Formats: sequence, structure tokens, C-alpha cells
Amino acid sequence: MMDTLLMHSDDDTALALRDLPAGHVVVVDGRSITLRQPVPCGHKIALRAIARGEQVRKYGQPIGRATADITPGEHVHTHNLESLRGRGDLASSDQAAIRPIAQVPHVADTHSPVVVGAPSVSVFGGYRRKDGRVGVRNHVLVLATVGCANAVVDHIGQKLPEVVSVSHVYGCSQIGDDLAQSRRVLQEFAMHPNVGAVLLVGLGCETMPTAEIAEQLAGRGVVVQKLIIQDEGGSRATAARGLDIARELLQQVSSAERDPIPLSELIVGVECGGSDAWSGITANPAVGAASDLVVQVGGTVMLSEVTEFIGAEHFIAARAINPRVGQQVVDATLGREQEAGRMGVDMRGSQPTPGNMAGGLTTIEEKSLGAILKGGSTPVREFVPYAQRPTQHGLVVMDTPGNDIESVTAMVAGGAQVVVFTTGRGSPTGCPIAPVIKVATNSVMYRRLRDDMDVDAGTILSAGEPVASVGQRIFDEIVAAANGKQTSAEAWGHKEFAISAIAPRL
Repeated sequence: MMDTLLMHSDDDTALALRDLPAGHVVVVDGRSITLRQPVPCGHKIALRAIARGEQVRKYGQPIGRATADITPGEHVHTHNLESLRGRGDLASSDQAAIRPIAQVPHVADTHSPVVVGAPSVSVFGGYRRKDGRVGVRNHVLVLATVGCANAVVDHIGQKLPEVVSVSHVYGCSQIGDDLAQSRRVLQEFAMHPNVGAVLLVGLGCETMPTAEIAEQLAGRGVVVQKLIIQDEGGSRATAARGLDIARELLQQVSSAERDPIPLSELIVGVECGGSDAWSGITANPAVGAASDLVVQVGGTVMLSEVTEFIGAEHFIAARAINPRVGQQVVDATLGREQEAGRMGVDMRGSQPTPGNMAGGLTTIEEKSLGAILKGGSTPVREFVPYAQRPTQHGLVVMDTPGNDIESVTAMVAGGAQVVVFTTGRGSPTGCPIAPVIKVATNSVMYRRLRDDMDVDAGTILSAGEPVASVGQRIFDEIVAAANGKQTSAEAWGHKEFAISAIAPRL
């Protein structure tokens, strides 16, 4: 049984494939190394002497610098390695020294994608909507337009579980771009092709204009009803009326049938959360292979979490179809760093997260180099703002934070019908209106949290399954979900929803 994994011949570290005790001798690339401390599974082992201040490499790339002298066989982690990019409180001169190149390279529009083979199917069964878009679900959505309506919306959802009810904290005491973004997300959920009909529930005195939104949705062909609590005579009366309306909407959408739809109309969001050291080795590369297949059939893949590009943004930018798109990627990544700088904080308190670090990830560079692999190998054709619909097919980058729920919400608001979500620690996050496919990075966690997982990508290590084979399995799960197969997140009722804030509530 192998003890370690070396990702690149230039690396200064190898990964422990199991918990290894102090004094254990490992053989890496022909060298025998005695471990000086216990090294947990997924964590890094120094392969050579590394001086304090020297850069440390993994994947053949720098992932940080040593904060102390490190000897061969030492455990390399947060106690002796720090990010080159993770701090938000660096002096401006230091920050400038670690910025990526100002002019980003790009690949030609004729760049050939790396794919895992020809897909075995060409269509899925979907619901064609009046605006021409296609849904993979036929939900009746009961949506609060303001947090004050949450109790009514939740009551309807509890009494009538056939509907999807969404409550939240937004819709009032918001101004400017923050209000506009929340409104856009709520509207895009209401008119999403996975939604057959929607009931909006508002209070009546909030800044989110429920009646105006309902009118606009109706003008776009959306089956929509609205209720205003203050007009209906209070919560009890509104809930009773809402139940009647929801039952009518369920009856109305029940006649919809699935039609054969080309796979080119699929929009798939890719996400990672609760990552560990195996995320960039198993699940994310496998999702990247599946992403290439989606692009190969003419579909669209959304890659988000710009915070998790930091230290690897140049690789994404280099794949842009033109310098403008590449520069947008770089600028958005720097913008996320500058947000931390304006708060005068050390971003390493959040990126990587405590769970990421427990799983073996030490720096944002290390996390990012693995995270970007979800996007596969095809050109980046467009960069879109938070929760905006893409206009291009192929690989698209969306500007979202690293928060899983805010990111998934944005991609679905942008039109993703299906989301593929990799996890090493075991995140159960779902979405109210879109199936979320959970891909486990390691087989141990997959078995432990089987009820929350859909695909075991840990077989790449535990059984030697090729990445391309796992990628094909993930692609097949995407098509199955599009055809109506329920995901684990759906089965357990995970419907997490959150909108990224632009400004503080006033």
C-alpha cells in the first residue's frame, strides 16, 4: 500500500495517503524519508530542507512561504507555512509585489478542449417555458419578497410540502446596488425555467416592490400570483389564501410534460465546499472532465467562487478567449483581495476555512490551484457579474464570493438548471429550485455520509479509477438529474438560499 502521493516532480511536499506515525519511513521518488511528527491523512510532508522565507511548491506551483526552517520529514502546515496572497493587511508595497501580471496571456478561440470521450446521449427530458428556456424541474415556488413574510411562506410550505417555499432576510432596509441585486436574484428565481409557477408573498411597506415585480413577471409570461399581508388582513388570512392559491398552481402545472431537449441547452454550475486535500486531486479534476463533456455537447458551465482563484487566477485568465475577458478575471480576483484589505484583516481567517485546514489545505493558493480544476480545460468565453445570465455557451466565469450558499444561489439565478458540488469534509448544501449533485472527494467520507452524497470520486485513489471514468459518471448524473432523478440534497430537503450583500442594511 502506498503511503504518499507526489503531485509534481518539482514539488517540495508529498501528501500522506493515510495517517502516518512519527518515525515511519516513506519512500518518495526514490528517496527514503523518516517522519519527524505524525502526519494526518491528506496533509503535507516536507521532502527537502526548506529555509525560512523560501517558497514551497505543490502541483509544481508555489503555495506559500515557510515561516520557519523545515527539515525533510516534517509535517508542513499552518504552523510553518503561510500564504503569499492570503493577507488582507499587508502594506501596499508588499501587496504590489504579489499581484499577478498586469497583461494576461490568452488562448486562441480555436483552442481544442480536452474531453473524456463522446457522450452516450444527446438529449434530456425538459420543460420548455414561454421564454424559450428549458427547466429540469416543474416546481411551484412560494417566495417571500421580504423577510417579514417568512412566517407565512414557511407555514404554506409546511402545510403543503409539494411546493417549494423560500424565506430569507432580504427585501427591506436595502438601497442602491444592494437592493437591485437582491431584487434581481428574487426575480430570476421566480422566472427560473425550473419553476412552473410562483406565488409571491410580501408585507406591504417594504422597499422590495412586490406588486411591481409580479406585474413584470406576468408580462414575461411567468405564471405568477401575489399576496400582500397588510392587504389580506394579517398573517393567518394570508396563509389561508396562500394555501388555496398554491393548490391551484400545483393543479395548473401538473399538465406540463417533458419534451426531448438537446443537451446543448444545459447550464451547469460547478461548486466546491468543505474542501480537503483530495479536492484538487480527485473530485475537482473529475468534475472538470464532466465540464468538458458538457461544453463538448454545446452546453454551458459556470465556474464561480472568485475568492478561490486567488493565487491561480493567471491560469484561468490564460484560457480566456480574448485579453478583455482574461483581465476581467484578474481584476475581479484582485477586487476580492482589496475588499479584505479595506477591512484591515487577514483573509486566512476565512480562506482556507477551519474545515479546509483540518482536511490538509494550508493556504489560499493551495486551495485555489485545486478549486479551478472544476472548470475543465476549455476556453473561458465570458465573465459575468454576480447572478447575471451568461450570453455565451461554453465555460463562463461568474463573480461570486467563496461562500457556498451565496455562490450556488447566484449561479442558479444566472440560469443554471443543475449544480455539481464537490466536498471533502461533507457539506450537505442544496438549493430550493435546482438539483445539486454531491461529489465526494474521498471514499471514507462518502461511506460515512452516504445519505448526503451522490458520487464517490475517491475511487480515483481507493480503486485506481481513471479521472476520465469518474468524469463520465458525473456527466451521466448530470443528465439523470436533468431527466428528473432526485439528488440526495433534494431527498433531504436541503434548500439553502443566500444573496451576497453589497452594502450594510440601513
